[in-house]
Amino acid sequence: MATVAAAAAVALAAGMTSPASAGSEQRPAHAAGPTAQRTVTLITGDRVTVDAKGRVVGLHRAEGREQIPVQVRRTGGHTLVVPADASRLIASGKLDQRLFDITELNKAATRRSLKNGLKVIVGYQGAATTARADVREAGTLRRALKALNADAVQTPLKDTPGLWKALTKGDRTSAGIAHIWLDGVRKVSLDKSVPQIGAPKAWQTGYTGKGVKIAVLDTGVDATHADLKSQVVAAKNFSTARSTTDRFGHGTHVASIAAGTGAQSGGKYKGVAPGAKILNGKVLDDDGYGDDSGILAGMEWAAQQGADIVNLSLGGPDTPGVDPLEAEVDKLSAEKGILFAIAAGNEGPESLGSPGSADSALTVGAVDKKDRFADFSSTGPRLGDGAIKPDVTAPGVAITAAAAKNSLIGQEVGENPAGYLTIDGTSMATPHVAGAAALLKQQHPDWGYAELKGALAGSAKGGPYTPFQQGAGRIAVDRAIQQTVIADPVSVSFGVQAWPHTDDEPVTKQLTYRNLGTEDVTLSLAMTATGPKGQPAPDGFFTLGATEVTVPAGDKASVDVTVNTRLGGTLDGAYSAYVTATGGGQTVRTAVAVQREVESYDVTVKHIGRDGKPAAGYDTVLFGYTGLGADRAYQVPAGSGTSTVRVPKGTYLLDAWIAKDFTTFKGGLDWLVQPKLTVTGNVTVTADARNAKKADITVPDKTARQHIGTIGYVYDPAMIGLSMTVGSWSELRTGSIGGDVTGLSQSWSGQWTKGAKAEYDVATAATVKRFQGGKVRHYAARELATVKNNVGAGASGKTGAVTPQGVLSDSVAITDSIEQKLPGTRTLYLSTGNGIMWSLFMEQFGGHDEKGMPLTEALYVPDGMKTYKGGKTYTNTFNRAVFGPHLSRNYGVFRYGNELYGALPLFSDSQAHWGLSTFTSANTTLYRNGKKVASHKDPLFGDQSFTVTAGDAQYRLTTSVKRSAKVANASTRVDASWTFRSKKPSGRTEVQLPVSTLRFKAGTGLDNRVPAGRKATFPVTVEGAAAGKNLKSLTVWVSYNSGKTWKKVTVKKGKITVKNPAKGKAISYKAKITDKKGNVSTVSIYGAYYGK
Repeated sequence: MATVAAAAAVALAAGMTSPASAGSEQRPAHAAGPTAQRTVTLITGDRVTVDAKGRVVGLHRAEGREQIPVQVRRTGGHTLVVPADASRLIASGKLDQRLFDITELNKAATRRSLKNGLKVIVGYQGAATTARADVREAGTLRRALKALNADAVQTPLKDTPGLWKALTKGDRTSAGIAHIWLDGVRKVSLDKSVPQIGAPKAWQTGYTGKGVKIAVLDTGVDATHADLKSQVVAAKNFSTARSTTDRFGHGTHVASIAAGTGAQSGGKYKGVAPGAKILNGKVLDDDGYGDDSGILAGMEWAAQQGADIVNLSLGGPDTPGVDPLEAEVDKLSAEKGILFAIAAGNEGPESLGSPGSADSALTVGAVDKKDRFADFSSTGPRLGDGAIKPDVTAPGVAITAAAAKNSLIGQEVGENPAGYLTIDGTSMATPHVAGAAALLKQQHPDWGYAELKGALAGSAKGGPYTPFQQGAGRIAVDRAIQQTVIADPVSVSFGVQAWPHTDDEPVTKQLTYRNLGTEDVTLSLAMTATGPKGQPAPDGFFTLGATEVTVPAGDKASVDVTVNTRLGGTLDGAYSAYVTATGGGQTVRTAVAVQREVESYDVTVKHIGRDGKPAAGYDTVLFGYTGLGADRAYQVPAGSGTSTVRVPKGTYLLDAWIAKDFTTFKGGLDWLVQPKLTVTGNVTVTADARNAKKADITVPDKTARQHIGTIGYVYDPAMIGLSMTVGSWSELRTGSIGGDVTGLSQSWSGQWTKGAKAEYDVATAATVKRFQGGKVRHYAARELATVKNNVGAGASGKTGAVTPQGVLSDSVAITDSIEQKLPGTRTLYLSTGNGIMWSLFMEQFGGHDEKGMPLTEALYVPDGMKTYKGGKTYTNTFNRAVFGPHLSRNYGVFRYGNELYGALPLFSDSQAHWGLSTFTSANTTLYRNGKKVASHKDPLFGDQSFTVTAGDAQYRLTTSVKRSAKVANASTRVDASWTFRSKKPSGRTEVQLPVSTLRFKAGTGLDNRVPAGRKATFPVTVEGAAAGKNLKSLTVWVSYNSGKTWKKVTVKKGKITVKNPAKGKAISYKAKITDKKGNVSTVSIYGAYYGK
């Protein structure tokens, strides 16, 4: 089976979950070079092309969706591509925004997850028999998630329009559809740490976790490790890996912290609950990533296996509302009594991850061995409602625990001592809590999640930190086993109290204590409270209704906790307190918090249609860029023309869409923008569609048909850029709201086609004071550059496309690929001036999918961008032999830390357009000092890498790739090897390693053939480390029998002379290059071209 190597052919669409281990460094986003292309397919079926910088440079809308406007939003470090018919579903909370987040969808882990199709989780309302059948018909059912009343389905990218049709009806979900989530990817987030939480004291009383089952849902568990050999009682694989074996090394480490026996270390590295048993649910693959649906299935399996505690040392970004993992945690906790110990995450302040954001979860932050809060540990408040999270902390810095055999983490950090790893993270803190819960569960078999959570939180040891950092504090299981009184729930959150606060009324909630023992307990109550800056809160800000309460045995008692936010003066933000209840030889510690809303006001937006009446269809967003609303987006609710949203005092960009028909968009869309809206009080804004006008931009040839039109803007003060793409100018009108501003630029680009062999592509931009409507620009022929492209064919019967990409200082000209027959020519008329630069890339297609969409099988891209001059003619040649490796500043072999990887296109054409191709087989192997490090069944281009050790060594890297003659009748096999020395670079520096190659410019025709039997002299060029004066020696051989025998040829003044192959026969080349530092490179190109 052919494997797609061409980046443009990798059509993707998805989001991902990871282990919560701290401190792992990511190498620079590199390996595709500055002009590499990737195509992302949205759930709607629309295809988006992005370059290596993540910029949207191309858009191909699905059949029947040509009239749907599509907006590109660049804000907060993310690029979203949102079709207009999806925008209101996203705003309603029913459709997951991650399905349109190109930044997330284009991440390597997401691409790997979605290589076989888009994965979504569809939640239903009730039985939803018809909807369920329609969804399963539109996609392949991967898992039925009964507890969640949802299906996890996968749909080939070509079939996503059918899935979208099954899920939606206009701008609403279909009947019976409750939620549409991306099946996202998440990743993995003992020594002194076990005594630190008091476990040995619990062991002395006989509690080891015996009889308790802890489900470790992670990267697998190495059950052959001496510490875990007798611990794993069941295992099941829910990942894409081939077995439950832990090849990553995270799950084994986590499991041994929770329940390792310490056998290999003589008990030194014993886990918290060595008497407990492990359920090994492998939900993350061998790279530490896993789909939401696999994690959900693992949770249901753990429940079926009788798990008492589930450890989830994994997570991903939280979003407002309830995601599927949060929903499952809450459901299984309530129905089965299972305690979920979940990592908070490792992203620092105000970054609490999901599913640790679930209400029922016992969410865990990290401290070091001296109980100092770890700076990487994610903190609250919880996104959306300001609730207190995490719930507790535990040791998570420099934790030593079992190492899985030959694991990736083990290779990266090394084992010390043998059989053990020392790493950091809330991933490591969480199993301390899971183990502690197992000790309590043995002591109290009848306790459910609420009792376990309450005892561990209530008995925690507090530190000098806020509830949003540490929850109740660091767990102390030696105290917890003495606990008979708990608080339920474990914290009291008052949420957000609206500004202004001068008229705030006191708010009271009850703090309820449960006595799980057999004797009444009288508790003395005390409270300490702090303000947003750590200072003592004003007297009376938090008050208790009593200083003492008696909790009857087996019963409850409550005390009022009151917050009076009127007393905060002018200092707004998060106020918190700890209630300490002492009595009966125990202490219950409870966190309390309130968000005193910052100065905020109502923004009312009146939407008026083209007819002067209140508009029924609109989608309006406020993007904050100064004040406390900065870097946040506020959606104006849907309504009947007038809607209100509350935002903090500050400055906002208001972006409004108005359409009469938000389903088909017949009649077009009106786009109104107010770049600067200053909110210092309640304010009303009018978005009037009558103020919008369409653009009038034309090209010299009146017979050319417009294919795409894009209008965009960038507002520098807000660091926000948005654009809208339509099929023609008649479909979009633009206009402004408010007064003049500075720092605003606007762009207009369009693509017109004239048959199969010519097209016009124009783009311009200007600094403007308002978002303009009615732009007028009539391009003259003298303003355009003529670029003639000669395009070869790898084999007969092929089609392809040459696609331009224009980049202005702040914007990109969005274009589409226009298919034509190959070989052939295509003339592009490109606009010039205004600082625009163009890059032209070429695709060869290998047929079409069922929807008629072309399938890319080869891709050629220039190494950089070019400025053209109006009235001038230029010529390019693509897809012509000899094809082989290409090296430059952007392409080669690189090292970052102890990671070695390639960005080396092996099928670049004779004009040095870097080239990728589908291939039938590939193998890349690295040797260190003669010993094999690893092999990959991939070419040296993409996401694969090798982990090596730090010291200086000699390396040999080999790669061999074969492709079908049905793709190309030239260079059907390319082999290369490089021998060089390398050691770990200093600091966070990426270094290019000293490798070389030889390029052959044989002067073939566009059919990759030459006149048979003639002598030919042509240049060869050394690229890479040995180029120019760095060359020590170069030897070239030629073969006429596919490499069975080789004949040496002379290199003279950078040229070689050979006899062309006979008619229908091929010629092959081999070269050996040595640079002056002794690094040796070889390249062999089989079937380089043919005689005719």
